[in-house]
Amino acid sequence: MTKPLDGIRIIDFTHVQAGPACTQLLAWYGADVIKVERPGSGDVTRSQLRDIPGADALYFTMLNGNKRSLTLDTKTQEGKEVLEKMIKTSDVMVENFGPGALDRMGFSWARIQELNPKMIMASVKGFSDGHSYEDLKVYENVAQCAGGAASTTGFWDGPPTVSAAALGDSNTGMHLAIGILTALMQRQKTGKGQKVSCSMQDAVLNLCRVKLRDQQRLDKVGYLEEYPQYPHGTFSDVVPRGGNAGGGGQPGWVLKCKGWETDPNAYIYFTIQGHAWEPITKALGKPEWATDPAYMTAEARQDKIFDIFATIEEWLKDKTKYEAVDILRKFDIPCAPVLSMKELAASPDLRKSGSIVEVDHKVRGKYLTIGSPIKFSDLKIDVGPSPVLGEHTDEVLKDLGYSADDIAKLHAAKAV
Repeated sequence: MTKPLDGIRIIDFTHVQAGPACTQLLAWYGADVIKVERPGSGDVTRSQLRDIPGADALYFTMLNGNKRSLTLDTKTQEGKEVLEKMIKTSDVMVENFGPGALDRMGFSWARIQELNPKMIMASVKGFSDGHSYEDLKVYENVAQCAGGAASTTGFWDGPPTVSAAALGDSNTGMHLAIGILTALMQRQKTGKGQKVSCSMQDAVLNLCRVKLRDQQRLDKVGYLEEYPQYPHGTFSDVVPRGGNAGGGGQPGWVLKCKGWETDPNAYIYFTIQGHAWEPITKALGKPEWATDPAYMTAEARQDKIFDIFATIEEWLKDKTKYEAVDILRKFDIPCAPVLSMKELAASPDLRKSGSIVEVDHKVRGKYLTIGSPIKFSDLKIDVGPSPVLGEHTDEVLKDLGYSADDIAKLHAAKAV
């Protein structure tokens, strides 16, 4: 089956998470992604947090499926010549080196354009070009703090908190993939390549746009009515941490279910959506609340919202999170069980949809990984294993026109 990105060759000069998440997505959709790695060691995540001695770590395998691995030493003249050939025959180069690294390697943007005017150069950055912090080294939690996520996450009586979701890394990779696809579409119209970049700070900020909304509202009126601090608490001049409050004007909270004393995830998230108030009162056995002026409107409920949540928890105490959701969904009440990674890994629904897949690796054996989060009606996504270091070196060199003797010389020169 022909895939949308068949015929697109990508030089993957990325490592760790943000860049590899981007290029893996494009590989799933048909691009020929050639992961260029340092001979002997490769991507640092191959050996980070290993669970099986001698096998690539899950950190690497779960971010580099469906790619080909080429080892290349670009410090050698022979290695530089290989890279020049790759640039001439490729469509996209993706990198997340430190500032100036490619220039020092001898492959400035001007040089790349000279070799291939149609090349799209995509970069993951910590901060955007010209930012006063552009030389600052950035990792996941640094990006979450710099992008506004940490300051608005957690409880009001505790410190800023980072999320377990990779808002800085994988999220930036997803944004960059959109940029690459957009540049490819534009190239079809103009015939020209271009530089594309996404900073981790910007990608996090994009996901925090509702908090920027709240900052502007707070500046205007001095309070935020959907936050737990309203109406009894106080507000400073910055958006506060709101615990588990809903961010869209619909009050919500994480509530205990049967077994919470021993199961750290025996909870559900319960949302009190305005139009669902009457069904909520029926589900809870409190039909009188539906017509009581003290409870009928969101404004009337706000000053007693935690009393309402306490009543719901009382209703939940003899129900597991699954039992509770099965009851509540019949009333069309927005809710969900708090699912652990163990539960998600075993979910038949996620296996069936391809959101979690089992892959067979030639060294480590079977492992679970994430499948495409995007589903298509006319495209089947085949999630393959990650390559072992240098697995496709000779194959890629043959694609570039090197003979067997030439390849042997490159190996002898330790260029590959």
